[in-house]
Amino acid sequence: MTDVVEIGMPKLSDSMEEATVLTWLKQPGDEVKRGEPLVEVETDKATVVYEAETNGVLEEVLVQAGQAAQLGAPIARLRVAGEAQPAASKVAATEQAKNGGVEFRFAVRDALDEELARDERVILFGEDVAVAGGVFAVTPGLYEKYGPARVFDTPISELAMSGAAYGAAISGLRPVLEIMFGDFLALSMDMLINQATKYWFLSGGTQSCPLVIRSVVGAGGRFGAIHSQMPVSWLMGITGLKLVAPSTPADAKGLLKAAIRDENPVLFFEHKRLYGLKGDVNGDVIELGRANVVREGGDVTLISAMKGVHDCLEAAEELAQHGIEAEVVDLRTLRPLDTETLLRSLEKTNRIVVVEEGPLTGGWAGEVLALVTEHGLGDLDDAWRITTANSPIPYSPPLEDAFLPGAQRIVREVRERL
Repeated sequence: MTDVVEIGMPKLSDSMEEATVLTWLKQPGDEVKRGEPLVEVETDKATVVYEAETNGVLEEVLVQAGQAAQLGAPIARLRVAGEAQPAASKVAATEQAKNGGVEFRFAVRDALDEELARDERVILFGEDVAVAGGVFAVTPGLYEKYGPARVFDTPISELAMSGAAYGAAISGLRPVLEIMFGDFLALSMDMLINQATKYWFLSGGTQSCPLVIRSVVGAGGRFGAIHSQMPVSWLMGITGLKLVAPSTPADAKGLLKAAIRDENPVLFFEHKRLYGLKGDVNGDVIELGRANVVREGGDVTLISAMKGVHDCLEAAEELAQHGIEAEVVDLRTLRPLDTETLLRSLEKTNRIVVVEEGPLTGGWAGEVLALVTEHGLGDLDDAWRITTANSPIPYSPPLEDAFLPGAQRIVREVRERL
């Protein structure tokens, strides 16, 4: 049995009426897999890439590049075999498990759902997180389940949102704020750095500030220079702030639950190229500040976070074909760093490579190298960084791909130095 289903213009907000198709990333006749980038859409807020919600073949494009359409209006038709899949915004994580695991985005949603249910002090707010379910389809159904008092949309003002989150946190609530793109965390800096992170200290340790900010980061999605940055280096030196950077659905759920329960301000980074990643999720709460050795090896240690972990794992498989066994360490939390796990790995391999999607100058990779040099110099034979260049992120797809520190660059540099 074959069905044709309509793909609607994503409903981003109850305040928006239409959006414009910029580019179709698939053409009629192309096979489409669930989670693959399908269409690039421009709104008054951002340019967003939307992923296919089911497997099939793109049958027909109804709205061409450059044309606008009302939100919810059909923009294409997809031919699928068998019973049509429900929209991603309606699929529970338990249903996803039947098809190779839980998607990263649904793991985040489940963590939010469970924490909202567990603790009535938890609230969730941000741009389009409620009615629309998030522009990356991460928060669908939460508004309907918990109501507008606990899950609500906000105006476009990152400073106002962070101020509201800070005020809520010191007033007894446990707010989770979504700032849509990490690039705009700069607009929250005063409230975050000068207020929230200092509150425990200024109150003499008598009052905490349990505040979580979720934000989408990372390049590779063709979002351009100001929607693709990795703002970790802006924040590494801020005492009192925890930085969480999951790479798998299990870690996304477990670390977000831990972040919401933490008494300190936490920034929770979600890499946009991981949202469609699937994996097993057991729901365990994962302690912040603990790295994870995701591949054992004895010749060199590859250290990374978020999307970089998967690049390192791919590189490690290829290096093994050349007789080099790489150990891969997923930091999971960038502040605090798990120095003990790094030093144990260094004792085995004597070589450290830190892979960071971020600029060479001032990045967290330099902090990792400083720590292992300071505390493990006797075990160290070689150490270096693989990062992006000190330049803005290009929009051109081939230039952006070349800009990022991918698996092939890791393989090449390790082989050259070993």
